Amino acid sequence: MPQTITSVASHKTKNKLDTQGRKVIFASALGTMFEWYDFYLYGSMAAILAQHFFSAVNPTAGFIFALLAFAAGFAVRPFGALIFGRIGDRVGRKYTFLITILLMGLSTFLVGVLPSYEAIGIAAPIMLIVLRLLQGLAMGGEYGGAATYVAEYAPQHRRGFYTSWIQTTASVGLLLSLLVIMGIRSLVGEEAFVVWGWRIPFLISVLLLAISVWIRMNLKESPAFQHIKEEGTLSTSPITESFGRWANLRIALLALFGLTAGQGVVWYTGQFYALFFITQMLGLQATLAQTLMVISLLLATPLFIFFGWLSDQVGRKPIILTGCLLAALTYYPVFQGLAYFANPALVQAQRNAPVTVITDPTRCSFQFNPVGSHTFTSSCDIVKSYMASHAVSYNNVKGAPGQVAQVRIGDHVIDGFEGGHLSRADFARHSQELKNELTDTMRQYGYPDRADPEQVNKLMLVVLLTYLVALVTAVYGPIAAMLVEMFPIRIRYTSMSLPYHIGNGWFGGFLPTLSFALIALTGNIYDGLWYPILVCLLTVAIGAPFVRETRHNDINR
Repeated sequence: MPQTITSVASHKTKNKLDTQGRKVIFASALGTMFEWYDFYLYGSMAAILAQHFFSAVNPTAGFIFALLAFAAGFAVRPFGALIFGRIGDRVGRKYTFLITILLMGLSTFLVGVLPSYEAIGIAAPIMLIVLRLLQGLAMGGEYGGAATYVAEYAPQHRRGFYTSWIQTTASVGLLLSLLVIMGIRSLVGEEAFVVWGWRIPFLISVLLLAISVWIRMNLKESPAFQHIKEEGTLSTSPITESFGRWANLRIALLALFGLTAGQGVVWYTGQFYALFFITQMLGLQATLAQTLMVISLLLATPLFIFFGWLSDQVGRKPIILTGCLLAALTYYPVFQGLAYFANPALVQAQRNAPVTVITDPTRCSFQFNPVGSHTFTSSCDIVKSYMASHAVSYNNVKGAPGQVAQVRIGDHVIDGFEGGHLSRADFARHSQELKNELTDTMRQYGYPDRADPEQVNKLMLVVLLTYLVALVTAVYGPIAAMLVEMFPIRIRYTSMSLPYHIGNGWFGGFLPTLSFALIALTGNIYDGLWYPILVCLLTVAIGAPFVRETRHNDINR
């Protein structure tokens, strides 16, 4: 049987590679790119969506909650992998494509017409999260199908090159979302965009949906899958066979911890977290930051194809693990460089007049309350809430028990206040007075309100951002081919999808939320990097000795 399948695939490859191969790559990649566009629109506008759907909580909690809603789509991606992976292994790749694209496109469109919190109250964020969950389920079924479909058409010696075109779609989808957002921002103006223009990118996704459905209706089923379907050798229970048998489960666990966990955090650090960092932490104007990221994506995206091709020559494993190791070793200095070139006045102020918070640590809470059920009224919470929402790095010094929190900026000391006994009006008045005093003092010591566009070194920012995206291409370019090659054809869709979406959806997708929470907790704007650094080191430690190279594997077995 394996020889028969190989012959069928080989015959298809030799006779139709130039025409059919290009058609398969184009159709699969274009549809997948549109799905990524839909999925990442939310992430590109998290700060604006926080204003419309999470306005009932304080700004710090609101922004974290907006990031968590973004992460909710990632949380359910593994479940989408199981649901649609089973359909893909039982029914076929093509029909699964159609279901996932319809679910994604309709969910995205509905975000564009969703009423805000001011209009319908708590129902608004609930419905937004439901739509994010539906998007996550759709994406969970999309990637494994696209990678499997293209790989089963590709010749063995060019499988990395062919599947690398699928790998470009995530970055191109992000690029497309940024371009659309920037274009509409410019067309309607910043004020109008924040009020209502943000809906337009979600609404026009219905056009992309129509194009994607038409394209996928014209695809044929994978010849290798069609062959085992005709022979009646399909798996009757892909989930049980994939994860209920130790031999297959072991491979899935190695794929997760030795490959996709590190690959996932590199992907989100290099693109989403980098963009979040230079806008939210460094105060770079959003349009300028998005423009610089667009340039970096344009420069680095061809490297997906290069590393996919290179993996056909030297192997998938060494490229992926080298990318993870480089990320772990260089993230800290690279992000310090981003700070220096994006907002040198901020870096200089932190050196000349470091900020210190002196407080009783037992009076401090973790600054996260997504449902708005608790008001942070201790002096420590009030002070640290200000610092987190204004992206101010500070040192923590333990004060005396019960001490009212103090902020030391240079030689200036500002006392906080305890708000638990105050009325709402008095609490608001004292909070505003404290904020004004903190802001005025910080300005006196050179802390800028925003990054000065005249001082931004755009060239060096592009260089550093391009380097971060290049790391993404190294770990992501070969991963599709390697995952396809790790699992047998009858359970491939299910088996490869789950570790991929746990690595990307959980390890990677929760990165912005976890990193921001770490910064709010410790007061150091670089502490959010420890999470991706440690995950990358874990991946190298497991992947190097235990994951086997796959480029010579026969995927038709």
